[in-house]
Amino acid sequence: MKNELHILQLYPRDMNIYGDWGNVLTVMRRAEWHGFTPVLHEYNPGDAFPEYIDIVIGGGGQDAGQDVIQTDLLKISPKLHELANSDTPMLLICGLYQLFGRFFKTKDGHEIKGIGIFDLETHGGPERMIGNIVTSSDEFGEIIGYENHSGQTFLGESAISLGKVIKGAGNNGQDEYEGARYRHVIGSYLHGSLLPKNPVMADWLIEKAAIKKFGEFTPQQIDDRLALAARKVALSRPR
Repeated sequence: MKNELHILQLYPRDMNIYGDWGNVLTVMRRAEWHGFTPVLHEYNPGDAFPEYIDIVIGGGGQDAGQDVIQTDLLKISPKLHELANSDTPMLLICGLYQLFGRFFKTKDGHEIKGIGIFDLETHGGPERMIGNIVTSSDEFGEIIGYENHSGQTFLGESAISLGKVIKGAGNNGQDEYEGARYRHVIGSYLHGSLLPKNPVMADWLIEKAAIKKFGEFTPQQIDDRLALAARKVALSRPR
């Protein structure tokens, strides 16, 4: 079908905690509402890599989950770099956000090598950073979500942050940055509540995919009253 958008969920078996499936579901539903036919592909270690990909979404996992996927992620790294450099939109959350950087070093010194799409590195910290978080972004306005991570991520010289923290810890609890961007690739510590509460980000992924594939994007009017109500409640909640 000419209006198909192929969505790849990376490692749902090992990297899909804290509601990260909600991001995939949101993109699929909103793609339908904008007039597209979403086609979901799941990729786990050892699977054949899909031939057609328009959007990539990946979630978080425990350190053990990152170890499980490390070898396979390095194997498909050239394909992911090719997609990133050709402006395929991607959203990577928490654990996969870390592994799209240079490396993640655990608290005990074990280093899990990343694929280096983002110029950043992550070190296991002594405390978990948990709670509601609000970030200010030039592209997306106020980004509202929930973070739960002990990794401390530090951006390199060429890295661009997703936004500045208004409330919460963000990448490391020190420099007030949250997430990272490279071309149309977004990395963030905000888990599965990210896209349901931030439909503008979901529509951005769909728009970039549609323009790349079809050369145009005509958005449809979507009733976002529930999402706006959820945002209002989340903004009122304490850290």
